Amino acid sequence: MKALRWHGPRDLRLVDLVDSALQPGEVRVRVAYCGICGSDLHEYVDGPHAIPIDCAHPISGRRAPLTLGHEFCGTVVESAALDIRVGARVAIEPEYRCGTCDYCRQGQYNRCISMGFVGLMGDGALAETVVVPAYTVHDLPDEVRFDQAAVLEPAAVALHAVRTSGLRPGDACAVFGMGPVGLLTVAMLRQCGAGEIIAVDVHAKRLALAGAMGASKTLDASREDSTSAIFAATSGRGAALAFEVAGLQATVDSTLACLRKGGEAVLVGLMGKAQMDIFDIVNRELRLTASVGYRNVFPTLIAWTAKGFIDPSAIVTRKVSLAQAVPQGFDALISDKDQVKVLVAPNGEDVR
Repeated sequence: MKALRWHGPRDLRLVDLVDSALQPGEVRVRVAYCGICGSDLHEYVDGPHAIPIDCAHPISGRRAPLTLGHEFCGTVVESAALDIRVGARVAIEPEYRCGTCDYCRQGQYNRCISMGFVGLMGDGALAETVVVPAYTVHDLPDEVRFDQAAVLEPAAVALHAVRTSGLRPGDACAVFGMGPVGLLTVAMLRQCGAGEIIAVDVHAKRLALAGAMGASKTLDASREDSTSAIFAATSGRGAALAFEVAGLQATVDSTLACLRKGGEAVLVGLMGKAQMDIFDIVNRELRLTASVGYRNVFPTLIAWTAKGFIDPSAIVTRKVSLAQAVPQGFDALISDKDQVKVLVAPNGEDVR
């Protein structure tokens, strides 16, 4: 099979691999679509960040070089799991979990002490087929298209962040950063009953898409002061919740500044060290919440998509072949901010 393998920064190689034999509890999936994630871009530009180099991941047993891709769906073509049938249309929840640590036993598997992701800490789905643990597999109803199912993973990040927050119906919310997860956070907030939803970015097309996803107001932070605008839009009160989804010092500052007293900042974007005014945070009694990955949200997202309540594929801006994944996918996402979510079709099909 053909696969796109990470060997180092700016070194992705399309190679031919021999399919490995399945172990008990594993499933082989023919990949319909695999999305390119911001995490994949980080690994491509200046990795490794999450990819294991010296020591294999304790669950996957893999280290570099490995195949990228953790946002995907497809059809089961081989199964060594009794409860998963060949031919099933499936979406994959690509978090590794040990199942035995305290967090896993409490159902908090996104906090597993060995947590990792298919396609970052093990071989992923930028390939014609991929082998995954059976516990990652979710059946898809006929009402959910493959191009929708491939975007369930970033939608899961967004929904988990919203569920982790203290959102109450009618709360005024701000979302900073209209990348895929930010846009989907807007959609999840709308679905979960938020009131005013203010989307903040610096790219006009992404802000327009945010409006289509459910934002009641969009702000171009390159043209106006987001803090003043958010206070004005909330009758001087400020946002009850603000979601930081960009991973930048400037957006961290704005996320905290736009909150009302007692408000909550939800940190979703990834970055290194950040500076914060702790005096201000304490004086206004702000709450800081971090959200990582997801747990127990895929069934909800699949049901919402099947019923037409949400459409994750609304953020897809391009579909490309595996052979063109680097120039038309990775490089395009870096150079063209009008590209939001690129799906790769490793088997060259526009399938459901």
